[in-house]
Amino acid sequence: MTQTPIAQTPAPGQARAQFTVPAKHPMVTVLGSGDSLLRVIEKAFPAADIHVRGNEVSAAGEATEVALIQRLFNEMMLVLRTGQPMTEDAVERSIAMLRASESGEGEETPAEVLTQNILSSRGRTIRPKTLNQKRYVDAIDKHTVVFGIGPAGTGKTYLAMAKAVQALQSKQVNRIILTRPAVEAGERLGFLPGTLYEKIDPYLRPLYDALHDMLDPDSIPRLMAAGTIEVAPLAYMRGRTLNDAFIILDEAQNTNPEQMKMFLTRLGFDSKIVITGDVTQVDLPNGTKSGLRQVQDILEGVEDVHFSWLTSHDVVRHRLVGRIVDAYEKYDSRNSHHGK
Repeated sequence: MTQTPIAQTPAPGQARAQFTVPAKHPMVTVLGSGDSLLRVIEKAFPAADIHVRGNEVSAAGEATEVALIQRLFNEMMLVLRTGQPMTEDAVERSIAMLRASESGEGEETPAEVLTQNILSSRGRTIRPKTLNQKRYVDAIDKHTVVFGIGPAGTGKTYLAMAKAVQALQSKQVNRIILTRPAVEAGERLGFLPGTLYEKIDPYLRPLYDALHDMLDPDSIPRLMAAGTIEVAPLAYMRGRTLNDAFIILDEAQNTNPEQMKMFLTRLGFDSKIVITGDVTQVDLPNGTKSGLRQVQDILEGVEDVHFSWLTSHDVVRHRLVGRIVDAYEKYDSRNSHHGK
């Protein structure tokens, strides 16, 4: 996208910019069906005046905002060039990333984040959607033990599982082990009627469902029977050393300190561990300490251990979920100040 010279001398602090969308990109891919993407941009920059004529887009207004709008269109073009469509969600996230980089919070560009593919399966591509998600995924590449901590819907477990499948497919590991601390799990599975899928403990089912998004469903029972993929309660990890494996501990806020230590010391050679959890959703009995809360104090600063923090801004479910998470956090902080 090119910027043409400023058409007229704007007032001090004001600027005008014009962009030409290359003819090979239909305007609907840039503006959205029924101008839906343009409306997202106009809402984000209410003080700017944005006009479209043919394949020309012009913006006038406060200089820093106009500069941001220009950067946004440039980033959108970079994403579109890869063949990936822009969505309202992607435009909103791009604007948030550009504003964050303005305040010195991020060096990565929206196009770098939005076009980083982790895994392609059955026509779907799994990729990070926010800056923190990209940093979390990059940390999994760089470190042996990574903690992904944040509220529901931030992709902590889903992205970790995509990295595990990618590691298995590229032969970096021989097997994937997915585990959760479960109160009910394991004891009575042998007596339950039904298929393997029906016998999977309901508490482990979300992990199994995510696998279905990432692998050919027909191959999963075969991989599980061969031990290449194991979905098991945390209690099954005791006394084992896990070599050549990508191990994910999900819902780690529900481990007690002894379970957390037990799990971390299962680490064998050529293995990687990702531990995910939400410290605001502990389901342990009153008085039981969360191993996930305690481990931050113990391991912070230990070499090759990384803590990735995700927030309500990284929620990739319905955008209302992020607002709900924020509202609960405000409520909790208000009440803790009032001594409940």
